[in-house]
Amino acid sequence: MNILLSSAGRRGALLRDFRRAGRELGLPLQILVTDMTSESVAYRMADIAETAPRVTETGYTDWLFDVCKRHNIRLVFPLIDPELPILSHERARFQTIGTQLVLSGPGAMAISNDKRVTEQFFQRIGLHTPRLLTMEDVHAGKHPFPVFIKPNNGSSSIGSRIIKDVEDLTYWWPRTQDPLLMEWAPGREYTVDVYCGLTGQVRCAVPRRRLRVRHGEVEKGRTEMLPTLIEQAMHAARELDSPRGVINFQCMVGDDNIPRWIELNARFGGGAPLSHHAGADFPKWLLQEALGKAATISAPAFRSGVTMLRWDEAVFLETKEHTTP
Repeated sequence: MNILLSSAGRRGALLRDFRRAGRELGLPLQILVTDMTSESVAYRMADIAETAPRVTETGYTDWLFDVCKRHNIRLVFPLIDPELPILSHERARFQTIGTQLVLSGPGAMAISNDKRVTEQFFQRIGLHTPRLLTMEDVHAGKHPFPVFIKPNNGSSSIGSRIIKDVEDLTYWWPRTQDPLLMEWAPGREYTVDVYCGLTGQVRCAVPRRRLRVRHGEVEKGRTEMLPTLIEQAMHAARELDSPRGVINFQCMVGDDNIPRWIELNARFGGGAPLSHHAGADFPKWLLQEALGKAATISAPAFRSGVTMLRWDEAVFLETKEHTTP
């Protein structure tokens, strides 16, 4: 079986987890990676790698289609946000060559890529979410500081920050792309991985507390058995348009212990290997489903109290190129 991790970048741990799952299943698995540069970790760890055009370039989907056809790719896992809405309309086309794009439907992408739609979604399904605010109301003192600003379609927490006063707001508003303001929701931050599989059947969820975050990705995290978060995240996943693969929701839990949901990422999260190590073996379950077998999901699906400490690991490359002073 050949699978593809597209726009894989630094996802070396995810690649290793798929490779390990293939070995445990006795499956001759070949992992292909695409990325814009050959100087990325996953590119160098892959069995096969191809240098990709930018996902927003005209012709990107045609290029990816050709890659899948040439390499007889069975499953494609897109790993960056900008790629998801582009590919969400292409599932039927790729199926004609036996390739399954493991990503949710266009409706889920609309929620994932537009924070205003995200707020409306959580409100519609009855979950608490920070209220969106207008610039005028905040300036007029109708809502107290601090507030939170973020780009409407941002990713990796780029451009997201707490606004402490009017001076802060005046400075950051024009410096934030398509800015929106929302209530600040202090508390403990969680990502909840939800397994939807290849058919959209929501099977389990794993809350991961984000103990420390660097550049939008969790650096230190811990699994916690929190039934409310599990139930609410699975409820949210079932309300999505054609959920597929592994997705994750993010929330803040304050002193009142009420989860306030802030985000949907309709893809593997950077911290998903923590869930795998804690027993929620998403890569193995996905490969089992691809083989036409039932995913062997036990109850409970994961161990609570497993902590992940991530660090920078070096990959060394040899080159014959020399530079002249």
